[in-house]
Amino acid sequence: MKRFAIVFALLAVVALPFILRPKRESAAQADDTVAIVTPHNEAIRYEYARGFSDWYKARTGRTVAIDWRVLGGTSEIARFLEGEYVAAFENHWRRTLGKPWSAEVQAGFHNARLPADAPALVREARAAFLASEVSCGIDLFFGGGTFDFERQATAGRLVDSGVVKAHPDWFSPNVIPRSYGGEDYWHRDGLWIGAVLSSYGIIFNRDALRRLGIEREPTQWTDLADPRLIGEVALADPTKSGSVAKAFENIVQQQMQRRFQALQADASAGTPAEREARAVREGWLEGMKLLQLIGANSRYFTDSSQKPPIDVATGNCAAGLCIDFYGRQQQEAVRRRDRSERIGYVSPPGGSVASVDPIGLLRGARHRDAAVLFIEYVLSMEGQKLWNFKVGTPGGPERFALRRLPVRRDFYAHSEWKPFLSDPEESPYEQREPLVYREAWTGRIFREMAFVIRVMCQDTHPELVSAWRAILAAPEPARTQAMSRLQDLKLIDYERVGDVVRRAMTSKNKVDEVRLAKELGDALRANYAAAERIARGGS
Repeated sequence: MKRFAIVFALLAVVALPFILRPKRESAAQADDTVAIVTPHNEAIRYEYARGFSDWYKARTGRTVAIDWRVLGGTSEIARFLEGEYVAAFENHWRRTLGKPWSAEVQAGFHNARLPADAPALVREARAAFLASEVSCGIDLFFGGGTFDFERQATAGRLVDSGVVKAHPDWFSPNVIPRSYGGEDYWHRDGLWIGAVLSSYGIIFNRDALRRLGIEREPTQWTDLADPRLIGEVALADPTKSGSVAKAFENIVQQQMQRRFQALQADASAGTPAEREARAVREGWLEGMKLLQLIGANSRYFTDSSQKPPIDVATGNCAAGLCIDFYGRQQQEAVRRRDRSERIGYVSPPGGSVASVDPIGLLRGARHRDAAVLFIEYVLSMEGQKLWNFKVGTPGGPERFALRRLPVRRDFYAHSEWKPFLSDPEESPYEQREPLVYREAWTGRIFREMAFVIRVMCQDTHPELVSAWRAILAAPEPARTQAMSRLQDLKLIDYERVGDVVRRAMTSKNKVDEVRLAKELGDALRANYAAAERIARGGS
């Protein structure tokens, strides 16, 4: 009898979540379906599936179900899409067109930059793909960064949904501008459209800061280099997280912009082009030096960009760098759980661009009409309200406060909505000194930048931290001398990264990249060891 009771209790524990789970429209029961691949979390998926279902029923009189495909982050989604389209187009090329498949065709059909001397068969394959309706079995790509969507658009996997032409009033400077702060907000041909804004900032634990004797809350990126935060900063690997790499790029660009503004006022600094080139070089080194110290304060570099805000919320770290909505959602979760305000989040003024998370229609969408309506819903004012309205407010989310900033500029003109907003003080289009992103400065070496930051801070982390601790404990003048040696970063200056590092990372031989990582790592370790010796009184 006792054994039966134990088994019954175990079965009840397993079954209870399924019994209590709210009923949702299944794809089999609904009149229509939309298949969406997304890196968005469960809260966003729940609220947009529910909101769209209600909106769609009112609009069409039909029911609709969302078939979410959750594969991981955007890098996993990109690999999946490439694999599915290769398989689908190979089938189309062989069976429908009756053409011979080859490695050359496979490499060329999704290459938008075929050389002029590319074989005629490869150019024919590219044209055939762009004229086809081959499908990956999914209708929409929803969420991620513009970098990822540009890659899909260039490959030909995204197609024009027609939304830009159908709603020209939405795509104007006063609603969704073509670009803002140097960032594109929708594709020139309508292949993707920004659905919500994203920025980057610092999540911090007020209790942990007090424990460390830090009374002033962080407001700028430089605050993460505070020596009292050693071992207390949570960071992610920029070569594994596109959002964190983008945040690091913002830090570098802010230093470049500050240097550029200073040189603009100095007529003796040369021509405008010379001043800009100098600002980029010098700002790059200042950005690298700041990131080096932030890295020296880090407790770890994780593969997941979602881990730092969780660890800061639980008190395992005092501060962390994260994308804005991860920080705000952790702040919301702690506030809801124990009504505590111990978690704070800030996007440094002038230190973070507001980029977009787009949505786009995939080639060969099998449920095109319903998919296009989903895009319209997300961009409509009804859909935009879900991003930042409080739970239970009119037109707001049902269960989850998403704590994200809508992309529509006219959303912020509705002062009567302020009582309903989770973040009423946020006004992303009204920053006094916004960071203006200049792609020409760092865009072409984005991957190389992430690579050198990883080597400088992560691959060499034990040596960096040891040197940093020794410097902090050293008296003057040894401290200043050791610091100068630690931050002698000529081997990863702007020109070298754009030349040597770029060449190794674009080489067909992947061994070149591994070899360079070892060479740079060894050189930096030697530099850190020398800095530590100086700090300890050596030479």
